[in-house]
Amino acid sequence: MRFIPHTEEERQEMLRVIGVERIEDLFADVPEAYRFPPLNLPPPLTELEARWELEALAEANTHAGQYACFLGAGAYRHFIPAVVDELLRRGEFYTAYTPYQPEVSQGTLQAMFEFQSMICALTGMEVANASHYDGSSALAEAVLMALRLTRGERPRVLLFPTIHPEYRAVVRTYVQHLDVRLEGDEGWTREQLREPLAVLEALEARLDGETAALVIPYPDFLGRVLPPARLRETADRVHRAGGLLIAVINPIALALFEPPGSWGADIVVGEGQPLGIPLSFGGPYLGLMATRMAFVRQLPGRLVGETVDLEGRRGYVLTLSTREQHIRREKATSNITTNVGLMALAATIYLSALGRHGLRQVAALCYHKAHYLAGRIAALPGYEVWTEQPFFHEFVVRTPRPVEEINRILYEDYQIIGGYDLGRAYPELEGHMLLCATEMNTREELDALVTALGEIGGVESRGGSG
Repeated sequence: MRFIPHTEEERQEMLRVIGVERIEDLFADVPEAYRFPPLNLPPPLTELEARWELEALAEANTHAGQYACFLGAGAYRHFIPAVVDELLRRGEFYTAYTPYQPEVSQGTLQAMFEFQSMICALTGMEVANASHYDGSSALAEAVLMALRLTRGERPRVLLFPTIHPEYRAVVRTYVQHLDVRLEGDEGWTREQLREPLAVLEALEARLDGETAALVIPYPDFLGRVLPPARLRETADRVHRAGGLLIAVINPIALALFEPPGSWGADIVVGEGQPLGIPLSFGGPYLGLMATRMAFVRQLPGRLVGETVDLEGRRGYVLTLSTREQHIRREKATSNITTNVGLMALAATIYLSALGRHGLRQVAALCYHKAHYLAGRIAALPGYEVWTEQPFFHEFVVRTPRPVEEINRILYEDYQIIGGYDLGRAYPELEGHMLLCATEMNTREELDALVTALGEIGGVESRGGSG
């Protein structure tokens, strides 16, 4: 039974005020033939039958828990402690909305404050917001922030070519109607992409008085980690040119590698999905963003601060932004409003549950398993692993057969989800696969992949499968 709170008299009064006689008159602008189209709906189902049908649809999808998965490329399968979902599903958090009224939002505000504090500790930066939709939108906001900080007088942003290709596409979408030039991420050969330090040097040579920012990945889309000592030199060169250095990070990797704040990054962004958020077929995810205190007034999104009330009790409030920041576009540094706060809470619980040592253990497992896998694949005939640069938990493999073909055979014959076909994003890397290993991959899975690749690479054709 539907509940409609308005009486017939109230409905008639509302119609009279807006100048129509019947509710149907509100749809007069819709052509009559389209007002009530026939709906080709199936017959009704009982609750039990509906559940069966939905379960059948769900079972048609293969998820990462069913097959051994070596696909990363920006979304990663990590272990999520049970406490994350247990706390995340509390009704107080599910129903929390934008915390404009601190007197009724202390729980949400404190959780966001803790999130910001942990992201600062992880990145080595002084202040973080809470938060953005995903890593790509966080990078786009960082580029806009750099343009504001350079007062719009520097119309050029240099992008490292091995930043996640979808991140670069989102940045281009954000700035397409601005007088901004995005340069540096296109036109490289395969040999050049294989030498990230040479690419970095070439981009540094392009720094000038028109450069607002240089954006570098850490690790990059191909899994490689540039040396912090070398990046410290890059930061000095960017700053001498009057620009800003933006780092795009993987938060798990920062548990092992020197944080960007220590080698001179001005703005740090990244994807928070590895921090307790499931793959979920692509979202919702979590955009991370941190910066230096000197730049805080240009930081987009929410910022939660700690204060005391009139009685001296600790409390939390949104700070350095008013409600107008979120509802008046012309006054805002960003049009970010309601974000994926529940995902920020998941990351907060995850980081709290693992702690400093637990997160480092996760990162170490990822690192060692990836290097074990890379070493074994490198010994296979016909395969070549890119090992010139240090890498975290992803690495590039040149394959003896088309990557799409290998992935199909892995899936159909071995129940393995293979790596990312780099030819999709980089035509010059056709025939190269990006493989990922995390703490979720067992030794048996790693060895099974090596065995499968060896069998696939040593066979010219496989009948119906390949």
